[in-house]
Order: sequence, then C-alpha cells, then structure tokens
Amino acid sequence: MKRTVDAIKPDGTDFYVFDSELIGFGVRVRKTGGMSYIARYRAGSGRSAPVRRVTIAPIGKITPDQAREMAKDILASVVKGEDPAKKKSDQKNAITFEELVKHFLANVEAKKKPNTHYLYSHLLNTYAVPEWGKRKAEAVSPQDVAVLHLGLKAKPTTANRVRNVLATMYTWAMKGNVIGKMENPAAGIEKYRETSRERYLSGDEMLRLGDAIEEAETVGVPWDPDPAKKVKHAPKPENRRTIIEPAAAAAIRLFILTGARLREILHLTWDMVDIERSLLLLPDSKTGKKSIVLNAPAKIVLANLPRVDRYVIPGKPRRSKDGKEMESRPRSDLNRPWRLVRKRAGLAADVDNPHFRVRIHDLRHTHASVGVGASYGLPIVGKLLGHTQARTTERYAHLETDPLIAASEVIGGRIADAMGLRKDLKDNVVPIKKGKG
Repeated sequence: MKRTVDAIKPDGTDFYVFDSELIGFGVRVRKTGGMSYIARYRAGSGRSAPVRRVTIAPIGKITPDQAREMAKDILASVVKGEDPAKKKSDQKNAITFEELVKHFLANVEAKKKPNTHYLYSHLLNTYAVPEWGKRKAEAVSPQDVAVLHLGLKAKPTTANRVRNVLATMYTWAMKGNVIGKMENPAAGIEKYRETSRERYLSGDEMLRLGDAIEEAETVGVPWDPDPAKKVKHAPKPENRRTIIEPAAAAAIRLFILTGARLREILHLTWDMVDIERSLLLLPDSKTGKKSIVLNAPAKIVLANLPRVDRYVIPGKPRRSKDGKEMESRPRSDLNRPWRLVRKRAGLAADVDNPHFRVRIHDLRHTHASVGVGASYGLPIVGKLLGHTQARTTERYAHLETDPLIAASEVIGGRIADAMGLRKDLKDNVVPIKKGKG
C-alpha cells in the first residue's frame, strides 16, 4: 500500500485511488496537489442511497496501515446502520457550551420568574462559561463538572447550585433535542453537605438595630477616614456622618415587621397597599399571588412615607433618549444602607464567628421566631410568611384573615417595642399622609 501511495502523482484534476483489498478505502487527490486518506460508502441500502465520504487524515500524518485500520472501523459502523459522515458533520456544527447557555437562559427568562433567571445567569456565566464556553456542549463530561464542583469546595452552597443548574440545563437540552442524547454530566456529582444557617435577632439585637436605623436616617452614622488612604481635605469629625434616605430605613423596618422578602418590599407599588384591610396585595411573588398582613407598626411606617413615586421604596428614575422622564424602575438592592446600619448595630461579621453576620433575610427569620415565641403555632406563622409547601400553607388554607391580623399585631408590637418604635404608636391611630400622585 505504501508503494501505491508513494506512486500517486497529482495531475491538476480531482481523482481517487482505491484499495483493492478493502472496498471503500482509498486516497483522494485534489487538483491543488493535496492528498488524504478517505473512506467511501453508501448511507443506506440500494443504489439510490447517497454516497458519503469521510476524510481520515492527510497523507504523511499517519501510515497507510494506520489509515486502513481506521477505515475498517468506519466501514464497520456503516454495516451497523450508522452514518459516520453525518455524525462527523453534526459534531462539527454542534452548538458550543456558551451557545447552549444562551438558549437555556432565553427559555428560563420566558417561563420562569426574573429572580430565577438572574440566579441561573449568574451561576452559569460566572463559573461554567469561563471554563467551557467555546467547547462543544456535548463534550462537557462528568469529570469536567466534578473538577469545577471540587474547585468551589470553599463555597459548598454555590457549588451545589452550579451543579443543580447544569443538571437542569442538560436535561432541558436533551428533552428539547437541542443536543443529542448523552449522559447528563452533572447528574452523578455528589453534593456537598450544607449546614443550615438560622440566624435570629435577640431582643437586645433588635433594640440595637432599631437605634441604628433611627440614627442613620436622622443625624447620620459617624465614620472615620481610612488610615490606609491619604485624604488632604477630610471633613471635620462632627461632619463625618452618613445619612440614609427615609425610604431605605422604612424598607428595613418593613422586612422585620412583616416578614416579607427583599423583592416583595422593593417591588411594592402603592396600588398594592390596602391600609384599610391591613394587607399588602402582591399580584406575584416567589410563591405566586399572595397577601401580606400589615400590623399597626408596619402601617405607621408606610403612612410616614411620602408618595413620590409609584414604588413604595422609590427606585432610580429612567429617562428617554430625548431627556424626558419615564416610569421609574424598582430599587435593585439595599446593600449600602443595610451594611451601614448593620455595622452600627454591631451585627456585622465577627472575626471569631463569621456566622454572626446578619443578612437582610434573617429579619424574615426573626419575624417568624417572634411569632413562634409568642405561642402562635406554625400554621399561623407559616400563613403569615406565605409558605406554599404542603406542610405549611396548603394545610392551613382554611385560616381566616382575622386571626392572622391578630397574630401579626402581636408580632409587630413586640418587634416595635424591641426596636423602640412604640413611641410612634398612639391609641392605635395610623396617620395617613396625602400623596402627591
């Protein structure tokens, strides 16, 4: 065979030279002079079946004997009913991991809640796409996912979430024929054990938090210049104070007084507030349509907020290209005011106890813990928090609003006492401010 190959000379045309022993194995000679080993076959039975060719390798890259063995494997697969040329073409045109992520996130954005889309997008684009973005999606193996998962061992919760999203994405892609059937590369990855973190504020901590919020929205929280930075004209000590806006202070109070989630307050609009019925009527939330019960202290917080925007907690105004003001967007977070207040209240992370740090979501836990501590059963507290799992809300759907309001009043009253808010509550009268719009 080697002598036959060496004897082939290009003549300025395209032609083939086939092996006399292995039918379908040969050499393709191009008019440019390039020569490659090929395997030729019919994709199907009968003369009407299309002729396919698979390029094995250029002459000189491998020996004729090596090429013949590879051709045997290709032609044997044809006998089994496969189409090697089509398979090779499909692999070449298969979508990359980055493209799969874009398709998947587009589907999530259309069918899931915005927070779910944000979480999936963050996890995939932060941790997975940088690793395998240009690789074919079907080429990502369980070993690849295992290495990524192990690399995130310092963040076990994040590692498990990345693993879960990858498993979900590949299941979706295979069901929708976006990629071919394959082993889900994330399905067999063992998860890290996650330690549940339940953080509740004590009575003393709630009092400190209440004092810190009041100080931050009135006189401001004092600060000192960073000694590592050279500041030529630092303000005088008496002028070194940071004041947070009243809406931010109100949002923090509403979290703990109502047990609401972050987005439920930041996306709250005034048309969802029903003071007379003591309810926040949310058309959509993490658990779907729901109502949040308002106690007297929470109603006072809302009554003291001016209606300067459609959102209860005003977001950033938007402007069109011609400079005209458009409908505002909801506020995205409360990171800066919350960190300021948390640090002032002594609720930030401690060097010796990093889990001491209080998150905004822990205010929701605190609301629930006060309710349970006040001898209200889990059915009542679960209903107030808007749980939808069978062991909570579904079992207690028959509960009426009156006992919920009573429970919320006690919880709100105790929190208000702990935070020093009772001085604003006189004779249970809730003053309502007239809004501008």
